[in-house]
Amino acid sequence: RAIARAHTALAGGGRLVLLGAGTSGRLAVLEAAECRPTFSSDRVVAALAGGPEALLAAREGAEDDRDDGAASVGALAVDARDLVLGVAASGRTPWVWGALAAADARGAGVGLVACAPPGPPPDLAPLAGRLDPLVVLETGPEALTGSTRLKAGTATKCVLNAVTTGAMALLGKVMDDLMVDVAATNAKLRARARRIVADLAGVDEARAADLLAATGGAVKPAVVMGRRGLDAAAAAALLDRHGGHLRRALEAGAVGGGGGAP
Repeated sequence: RAIARAHTALAGGGRLVLLGAGTSGRLAVLEAAECRPTFSSDRVVAALAGGPEALLAAREGAEDDRDDGAASVGALAVDARDLVLGVAASGRTPWVWGALAAADARGAGVGLVACAPPGPPPDLAPLAGRLDPLVVLETGPEALTGSTRLKAGTATKCVLNAVTTGAMALLGKVMDDLMVDVAATNAKLRARARRIVADLAGVDEARAADLLAATGGAVKPAVVMGRRGLDAAAAAALLDRHGGHLRRALEAGAVGGGGGAP
């Protein structure tokens, strides 16, 4: 359900907004940051109670500030197209509930990932019934009582991985087990892009490098060029006609024609 709701928001031009405090917030920020290189997407965004400084130095009191949680939603200009997913191991974090209430007031979808049943402040109790999705992970007591950076944190990261990866797959940013929208911004990722193109287009890595050069490093049109004998513009147009889904574009063939690959 969380994957489907995230996909709906992203496909409709909205964002997946992840909000949390402490370990939960750091995991939210990490998840959003990793979607850029993996999927070439800047539409998974996050905010952390206490601001960026709280990534490196704990600001435990920040989680109690409901008003600051609401302000974070305003700073992100959340609107009705977005899905705002609170991340709170306890299910009770005031900062997260303040953020969810503000997002709900703006018409955004609201949900929660927690390791205990939701426990909103009394005046926000009706909001708990509007959470969609609600993901409650029964991780049980921690080895160090109350240290939710342990089991709760690990389980939460697994869920965030699943939600973003599943939603991006539905958007066509994954084919088989390959990240076909990878942002090739360093040597490692450029090598990965070449291997992906070589694998999917059935060419050697030298030819894959030429195809990627013609597409500015974009994997999907490079694969279409290699498989269908199209030039870069025709490959991009074919992908556009199929909503950016590489498999659909390849199965459809070179409908509409186009020049030969350079």
